[in-house]
Amino acid sequence: MCLAVPARITELLPSGLAKAEVGGIVKELNLSLVDDIGIGDYVIVHVGFALAKLEPEEAEATLALFAEAGVLEYEPAEGT
Repeated sequence: MCLAVPARITELLPSGLAKAEVGGIVKELNLSLVDDIGIGDYVIVHVGFALAKLEPEEAEATLALFAEAGVLEYEPAEGT
């Protein structure tokens, strides 16, 4: 089984890379499979690659479910 999780872009790096945060953990990931990503955007991440951009509401709801299941820590973004 594969698992992809929503992550919020925190920093854009050279060469199509970015830093993204989920559950308080910041990881570097590859953006080569998605277009028009900016800081604060949510993406679905699997094995270090952003697979698709998500609407913030969808990402927040998914992260809340993961937190409810005890899989990760999650604090809603300010203003949501």
